[in-house]
Amino acid sequence: MLSFLGTLKPDILITSGGALVEYGDQYIFQVRFSGEETRQIIAVIREICGADCEITVDTPDSHYWNYKIDPKKQDQSWGDSIYTDFVKFCKDSLKICAEIFDESQAEKLRTLLTDCDCIRFSDGYWYKFTKKGITKERAIEEVCAVCGIGTKDIFAFGDDYADIGMLRLCGKGIAMGNAIDEVKREADLVIGSNDKDGIAEYLEQYVKGEQ
Repeated sequence: MLSFLGTLKPDILITSGGALVEYGDQYIFQVRFSGEETRQIIAVIREICGADCEITVDTPDSHYWNYKIDPKKQDQSWGDSIYTDFVKFCKDSLKICAEIFDESQAEKLRTLLTDCDCIRFSDGYWYKFTKKGITKERAIEEVCAVCGIGTKDIFAFGDDYADIGMLRLCGKGIAMGNAIDEVKREADLVIGSNDKDGIAEYLEQYVKGEQ
C-alpha cells in the first residue's frame, strides 16, 4: 500500500486496523499500547506460542519484524521496515501481529490478553492484536465526527474478517470478489477482485451512473 500513497495522496488515512487516523498532516485519532504493554504482550505471545513465534509490530513511526527469512529480500513493499529480535523491545505500538498455527493457543491468548481484540487474517495463520474496541468502524466514526458527515455517506470496501463491522456500519458495504464468504454475506454488493482493479472499475461505473 505504501507504494501507492504518493500517487493517491489521500486526504484521510486509516491504518493499523483502525488504531491510527491521519487527516492531512495531523493525527486525529490514535490509540496505542504503551511500551510496557507492548513488552508484556510480546512476552505472553512467546510464552504461549514459543520463543521463535514470528511477530510484527506497528509503531507510530515504523514497522518491526522478526521473520526467520528476510521478507525485504523477496518483497520490496516492506520499505523501511526494521528487523528486531524483540528481546528488549519496549516501544509504544498500534498493532501487534503474531503467526499462530494452533487455534487453541490463539484462544488462550484471547483469554489472557483481556485488554486486546484478537482477529485472525483469513489468508494464513496470522492474528492481529489491537486495543479492545479499536476497529476500522471506530476509526470511521472518528473521521465522521471531524468531517461532519454521517456513516451513511461512506462507501466501504473490504475482503477479510476485520472488515465486516465496517461494511455493516457504512452506507454502502462492498465486498471484493476475492473476499471470504463471511464478508460477502454481510455486503450490499460484491464487485471484482482486488487484483483485477475491482474498486477502480466500480468507481468508474458509479461516476457514470451505472451503479
